[in-house]
Amino acid sequence: MATEKKMLNCIMCPMGCELTVTIEDGAVTEVTGNTCPRGAKYGHDEIMSPTRMLTTTVKVEGGQLALLPVVSKSVLPKGKILDCAKELKKVTVKAPVKAGDVVAADILGLGIDIVASRDMAAV
Repeated sequence: MATEKKMLNCIMCPMGCELTVTIEDGAVTEVTGNTCPRGAKYGHDEIMSPTRMLTTTVKVEGGQLALLPVVSKSVLPKGKILDCAKELKKVTVKAPVKAGDVVAADILGLGIDIVASRDMAAV
């Protein structure tokens, strides 16, 4: 039985608890150091299937600015963030755009949309 311990700082609240996650044979068996249940869940999820929000920009044609800020509608697998960012480099939207408009639907087949995070008026 292979046992490994990893140290993480919880990001679920401002407390920033230092977590110790015990992994045995590829499975999380214990999370310690958390002061709330959210920390235990974060520790488990960060080891087993880490996720992140993606915030970046895409090109705008005919807008007040050259770039439009965008965000993933929900979390993406951490290992796919760079691939998604590369895919978004190919995207150009036409102004006007409203906050919440889908800029890239179902990015990389992950079932997650990328949406505008602000309005962009046309010039």
